[in-house]
Amino acid sequence: MTMTPEQAAWFQGTFTRLVDNVDRAVLGKREVVGLVLSAMLAEGHVLLEDAPGTGKTSLAKALAATVQGTSSRIQFTPDLLPSDVTGVTIYDQASHRFEFHKGPVFASIVLADEINRASPKTQSALLEVMEESRVTVDGVTHEAGRPFLVIATQNPIEQAGTYKLPEAQLDRFLVRTSIGYPDLAASERILAGAADRNPAASLPAIITTGAVADMADLAATVHTESAVLRYTAQLAEATRTDAATRLGVSVRGALSMIRIAKVWAAAQGRHYVTPDDVKELAAPVWTHRLVLDPEAEFAGTTADTVIARVLEDVAAPQARSAA
Repeated sequence: MTMTPEQAAWFQGTFTRLVDNVDRAVLGKREVVGLVLSAMLAEGHVLLEDAPGTGKTSLAKALAATVQGTSSRIQFTPDLLPSDVTGVTIYDQASHRFEFHKGPVFASIVLADEINRASPKTQSALLEVMEESRVTVDGVTHEAGRPFLVIATQNPIEQAGTYKLPEAQLDRFLVRTSIGYPDLAASERILAGAADRNPAASLPAIITTGAVADMADLAATVHTESAVLRYTAQLAEATRTDAATRLGVSVRGALSMIRIAKVWAAAQGRHYVTPDDVKELAAPVWTHRLVLDPEAEFAGTTADTVIARVLEDVAAPQARSAA
């Protein structure tokens, strides 16, 4: 079963309503909101590299309110334990049995603030839940539910007292992006509403969490031509053979591209993926997966440079005309 044009039109309308709603709390960042929402519908997770005070918490709360879900915030610190994230089993003297008390990771939208400040062991606990969408404690499995979106943040400037995320763990994030500071017009609107300390709290719910899961399932049926699949594979291969890279886009990275490209296409009212979808998403989906050669990096080459180069070198297939 593949998505029909009518379903694509419905998807686009609903997606736009979701972005519009979140935009009321996170002003002037529609592109970022759309990207994060696409990651959620592709059932992936987001890494935000941003300075403090740019609206990361507001974004998580606004998304949760919009999809009638729950949100939680975990402040990562060096003394944070894995059980502080996932939960712990406690003996209940009244019932004479052990009961599992869920940790903050059991929420629709989880903001993992400054993830690189926690120990590698605690980082791994969160990343395991991200990959499996469930937690196993004392042999019992607890599902995270749907939707389940982790928005992890790290400060791109400050490195003191941090534990760098290994490349294998970075690869588990579907998208890396940043919110950035608002423009002047948006800043004025934010300052005008300074009395409202929690704008996300007043947002109406647009759809239910069950409907979000249905949208994710529907997006997975978007048609992808074999030529687009081949183009994606060729781009991934080109990043691995580029002279400036030590580690290119993995198979997981290529699969992630196809998953989010389907959502991206449906959000624009199409029931099929085009090469332009892959091009638009290449930077946020792939740059954090590249490991550059030290000499190339010292010479000024960046991951964005490599992505731009492979997009230019690899010929895109003929785009499909509207059906």
